[in-house]
Amino acid sequence: MLPSRFEFFVAFRYLKAKRKQAMISLITGISVLGVAAGVMAMVIALAINAGFRNTLQRNLLGATAHVTVLEKSPAGGIEKWRDLIGKMKTLPHVVSATPSLYGQVFLSGPVLSEGAVLKGIDLNSDAARSDMLLHLKQGSLGAMRDSSGRPGLILGARLAERTGMQLGNLVTVISPQGEMTPYGPRPAYYSFRVAGIFESGFYDLDSTFAFTSLTEAQRVFSLDDVVNAVELKVDDIYIAPEVARAAERIAGPQLAATHWMEQNRQLLNALRMEKAVTVVTIGLIQLVAALNILITLVMMGMEKYRDIAIMMSMGTRREQIQRIFMLHGVLIGAVGTVIGLVAGYTLSYLADHYRWISLDAEIYSLSYVPFEPRLLDGLWIAAVALVVSLVATLYPARSATRISPVEALRYE
Repeated sequence: MLPSRFEFFVAFRYLKAKRKQAMISLITGISVLGVAAGVMAMVIALAINAGFRNTLQRNLLGATAHVTVLEKSPAGGIEKWRDLIGKMKTLPHVVSATPSLYGQVFLSGPVLSEGAVLKGIDLNSDAARSDMLLHLKQGSLGAMRDSSGRPGLILGARLAERTGMQLGNLVTVISPQGEMTPYGPRPAYYSFRVAGIFESGFYDLDSTFAFTSLTEAQRVFSLDDVVNAVELKVDDIYIAPEVARAAERIAGPQLAATHWMEQNRQLLNALRMEKAVTVVTIGLIQLVAALNILITLVMMGMEKYRDIAIMMSMGTRREQIQRIFMLHGVLIGAVGTVIGLVAGYTLSYLADHYRWISLDAEIYSLSYVPFEPRLLDGLWIAAVALVVSLVATLYPARSATRISPVEALRYE
């Protein structure tokens, strides 16, 4: 049965009325602040968790493949990669399939020399070009083809900073797969020009990767027309495991397929565990707030026993008295919830916009703590806070109805 207007009026009057016992008013205020603190902390914590997860996913998936088909064991590369790409494009949900060639090299810059991962991409592929253009900070893909007689190279922003390379500089790429001499293998040296600098926002990529054309990568690694990976983009990143299994079935026994969830399993598991621990830990704040509400209502029942007796003697039913106390507790929870939601979303927005909390990118892969509060989180947090507040009112509300009007008014 829904509460009547009378019950709402009395419950709200008790909430804002000045009581003779200041302790009850203090506990009521603490109860409101407790609920608000719990809701605010939960909103902020889940905003941080969602921010880390979404930012890392965007940075990773914007610069890497959703599904990667590669050799089970290094055997000289994938020779018939064009036929393989044709097969991959026929799979459901596959948006694009592009070849790539990875390898370790050494870059010699004007300031420092640094190890890097050289990745050759197909410049004729629309998908490869669009992925690179999303993250280009300086330069252009057009300069990759040939600049002043030298092939172009696109460097990660952190890699360029450490080696002192700038747009247009000459850089020497040293490949360990050099030529064979009577004295053993000798590293090969290749001259490139910095055609661009990219910044994905993911530290590991920005500090280790360098991009060039597929043909130039094959030349650096002394390989024929082969690749060592075929990268797939799908229309739904969460069905990547299903696409990987389908790709592995048609790729052949010598090839395997992996997906982004598998490659970053430890990171994703850590974020899921952190979210669970956050919910449990901050949920304790809600329990403390619920105890405060319970104490407030018990003390209010002791203070208002004469009021309750008078209302019952005038015909107020016990069910109505019970609902008045329950409404009073829910109102405390509702006020605290509203305050907590407003504070949580406001602080999350400001902290994300002004990047209040900075991080060491070398450790966390991000330079600041991202906050991404979600509406759905706010809805279920508010619902949980109100339910906890309601549960806390059950015992005091039932106790208040046990007052006997005759006994309470005997000496009045």
